[in-house]
Amino acid sequence: QVQLVESGGGLVQAGDSLRLSCAASGRTFSSYAMGWFRQAPGKEREFVAGISQSGDETDSADSVKGRFIISRDNAKNTVYLQMATLKPEDTAVYYCAAVPQFLTSATRRAPGTYNFWGQGTQVTVSS
Repeated sequence: QVQLVESGGGLVQAGDSLRLSCAASGRTFSSYAMGWFRQAPGKEREFVAGISQSGDETDSADSVKGRFIISRDNAKNTVYLQMATLKPEDTAVYYCAAVPQFLTSATRRAPGTYNFWGQGTQVTVSS
């Protein structure tokens, strides 16, 4: 079992940067694949980025590729999402998610793959 708590969201202007953090409880954080998802009002939850247990495999959605970077620090039980060149269409509630499995590139992008979710943090980008 793992509990996830996101932080770092806020109101920023287009072009700004922001870093989200997701702190995990428990002693087995390094056994969990992690993902970031987001959900805008009236839209389905969508994949943003994912990272393997060791951090050697990462993946990101085409809409954020080149702007967002996912990373993790297993010593700190934390996964990060560094967001740059933010756009108004990035406005959403951002969630981190965890699953104690090794994932393929396909399964990493599916919300249903993940067992554990945080409560979300709001990111609002004004134009």
